[in-house]
Amino acid sequence: MDKVAILLADGFEPIEGLTVVDVLRRGRVDIATVSIMDGLTVTASRDIPVICDVLFDDYDFDEAEWVVTPGGIPGVPNLRADARVCRVLEDFMARKHVASICAAPSILDELGLLEGRIATCFPGFERDFPAGVHPEENGVYVDGNLVTASGMGWSLPFAEEILRAIKGEDAVETVRKGLAL
Repeated sequence: MDKVAILLADGFEPIEGLTVVDVLRRGRVDIATVSIMDGLTVTASRDIPVICDVLFDDYDFDEAEWVVTPGGIPGVPNLRADARVCRVLEDFMARKHVASICAAPSILDELGLLEGRIATCFPGFERDFPAGVHPEENGVYVDGNLVTASGMGWSLPFAEEILRAIKGEDAVETVRKGLAL
């Protein structure tokens, strides 16, 4: 199953969210932008309106293999405050795949899902991570079914790592060529 759901809330960081959508769609992965808000339009940080594909309650998470959470403030607090999002993250960490960037991995920490894992986040948001979880260097880290990245500057490598996990190295190289990388 190649289906991916990216959860978008008002205040998400557009580069972190939309880079993932762009790269995965170029890689021919079925990714849906899922609004956790009351309507399909989500307002990203810097007042950028984004029209999502589907509302949270209308998306079939049983069909998806991955869930992605972008960072951004107040996007991350908006995701964390939604009990539906927390249930999906707990479920996907237990039996599927999660990709989380910037401040969003702090949600996984608050839900107690990072014990014994390797995960990064935007500097400062790791303060409550369990001991040994947070690596010293910023970057993109893969630990089993979890992909995390430190922040906006890592958006493209983060998206590439998700694509690599789903479709393999050839798909990543094809997308990179299309981006003139």
